[in-house]
Amino acid sequence: MIKRRFHLPRPTGKIPTIKQEPHGNQQFQPLPLPTGSKPYHLSLADVLPADQISQINNSGSISFHTIGDTGGIVDGTPQQNVADAMELDYGSSKPAFFYHLGDVVYFYGEVSNYYAQLYEPYLHYPRPILAIPGNHDGDVTVGSAPSLAAFVENFCAKEPHRTPEAGEAPRDAMTQPNVYWTLEAPFVTIIGLYSNVPEGGQFESSQLDWFANEMSSAPKDKALVISVHHPAYSADNEHGWSAVIEKTFDDAFKKSGRIADLVLTGHVHNYQRFTRELNGLEIPYIVAGSGGYHNLHKLNPYYGKNVTVPYKMPNVNNLTLENYCVDHYGFMRIEVSKGSIVGQYFVVPNSKDAWNDPYKLVDKFQIDTTNHNISQL
Repeated sequence: MIKRRFHLPRPTGKIPTIKQEPHGNQQFQPLPLPTGSKPYHLSLADVLPADQISQINNSGSISFHTIGDTGGIVDGTPQQNVADAMELDYGSSKPAFFYHLGDVVYFYGEVSNYYAQLYEPYLHYPRPILAIPGNHDGDVTVGSAPSLAAFVENFCAKEPHRTPEAGEAPRDAMTQPNVYWTLEAPFVTIIGLYSNVPEGGQFESSQLDWFANEMSSAPKDKALVISVHHPAYSADNEHGWSAVIEKTFDDAFKKSGRIADLVLTGHVHNYQRFTRELNGLEIPYIVAGSGGYHNLHKLNPYYGKNVTVPYKMPNVNNLTLENYCVDHYGFMRIEVSKGSIVGQYFVVPNSKDAWNDPYKLVDKFQIDTTNHNISQL
């Protein structure tokens, strides 16, 4: 008798892990060759003009936008609404760049979808777009190009140039040196990992070694941010959290003797902010995957119909859900200065909202990077 498969069980919330098993064709994919040299660093000074770098240094802080899971494969309206709001927010906050948390293009990172899901929605966004890949950017299907081929072409070019898929968009390909890489910027270092295609994430040992070394060697006078697509923690009803990512971070923290000031992830299509206490220090873990993919994810019913925050997560020691938003699309603005990170999450209105603001603040927090203390603002 043939055993048929009809559905993927939802995470129960009772077991805080995701088994390292691929779903469907979500198999681990070999990584493309780096386009730059080790240790795969990109300086923001090689992306922005010198006068803009000087302005950032003189101002005493740097801000940037971040969100993931933007590709509007079924309905492009949510992605465009968020992109328009980010463009408006630029007028008041002048962020230096947009850092994408993965899943730029659904469902298989097709080069044919790069115009509709990247270049057209951000046609008027006035700043560089940098990115780490998500599982959909690296996934493959029958007859498709090798994993991440289009991502490399558009984000890891050896020299800035207009790619064919950019169409009329006046945006050159980014020059990131690898699919996992480190951004060197004033006041902040961002280490970006690539967690590949399988659910829960998977890494080769060479990337793990690189990660631990990046943690050790990152400047100690700057804030340290880690980004990866799959979340270490999530209370959602679709993907759940990943023991693989949790262990990857903890191993790197232990090996390097340093912890992150902020962790940014996507994959889950909503916004969640957690505080994890580790050895008496507080680390914020953010899920920000509400950038435009048409299907938002709710919280797991296991946690109750209406979760009141702050909410101590069951079955996970020292983990608190501080805030969340599961019914709106949105974006984050992060501002980093010496000794401080301020994070803000904004939502855009939907058809049921009575308010007409192009975007609205729903969460604001501050991280004191000198003592790893987090406060709600």
